[in-house]
Amino acid sequence: MAAQDKKSKALQEKDGVEAPQSFSEKAAKALRKKRSISPSAEELTQRILQGNNTALSQAITIIESTAKKHSTTAEAIIKNCLPHANKSVRIGITGVPGVGKSSFIERFGSLLTEKGKKVAVLAVDPSSSVSKGSILGDKTRMEELVKNPNAFIRPSASGTSLGGVARKTREAIILCEAAGYEIIIIETVGVGQSETAVHSMTDFFLLLKLAGAGDELQGIKRGIMEMADAIAINKADGENLKAAKLAKTEFNRALHLYPPKDNGWIPKTLTCSALENEGIKEIWDLIENYISEAKETHYFQHHRNQQNKFWLLQTIESRLKTDFYENPTIKEALEEQIGLLNAGKATPFQAAERLLGLT
Repeated sequence: MAAQDKKSKALQEKDGVEAPQSFSEKAAKALRKKRSISPSAEELTQRILQGNNTALSQAITIIESTAKKHSTTAEAIIKNCLPHANKSVRIGITGVPGVGKSSFIERFGSLLTEKGKKVAVLAVDPSSSVSKGSILGDKTRMEELVKNPNAFIRPSASGTSLGGVARKTREAIILCEAAGYEIIIIETVGVGQSETAVHSMTDFFLLLKLAGAGDELQGIKRGIMEMADAIAINKADGENLKAAKLAKTEFNRALHLYPPKDNGWIPKTLTCSALENEGIKEIWDLIENYISEAKETHYFQHHRNQQNKFWLLQTIESRLKTDFYENPTIKEALEEQIGLLNAGKATPFQAAERLLGLT
């Protein structure tokens, strides 16, 4: 009777599935060994140059790694890929969370692939300051583009890098270019310090805005507007269409108050709707026009040279900072100075002066 009652319950315990008798521990060990053997830098480079996305993903993982055992391989991969890079158009896309960056990029990327372009999307996801983890969900938000054979989407955790730009995004760009991707799109976490870093690694910087979100006056502030090469008012559809057109007029007025950029370009404002797939082509036409003008006036290469200088200085600063904190003498002295600070026997400025004097 008790057994019958047990079977009639909605939630029942069932016996687990036993391992098959044919299971080979030797085969399992061989499989684990095969998985543990990483391909060499030369092997990965060859496969990247052939357009192998799996190899491209593996290589990006290696250059993003902070493990010292991967540093030599990462440097070799970048060195091998560098002669095949610098042949793409790099586009930075930013905007506040919820502006529709992922939806826009999916439509935009699909348009480019229809035109025969190979598109790589490097999306940077914010990392938790507590768990250090990231959701890395951009592939799920770009359902159609992720299945496109001419598209490559790589979400990366922002970590502790400037404003949420992945630490090795610039190197990832080089690998994507070597793999034959003609358009590289870098999506930032959102409006903040990340714009400075993204602007320093892209040829065209697009700012996505929303109409009717109390965002208009904030957008007119100096800084982000000075970096933008164009502004796109997204979600210009349905009841929001009128507000989007009004916002376009306001932003265009504001942009005319700024001096022209170094290359003489005056940023423009457009409206678009990722939902309705409207205005996307016009944005690409504008970007093409900008790139064409920049190459004719030789500003394109000048801008790339300035970017290389910026990243050289950034790399030196980063290396000096790392070497400073990893120095055993500094580590010991740092603990001592923190103790003096807590006891009120030194100021932060005095402590810093003493520590820097040890180098």
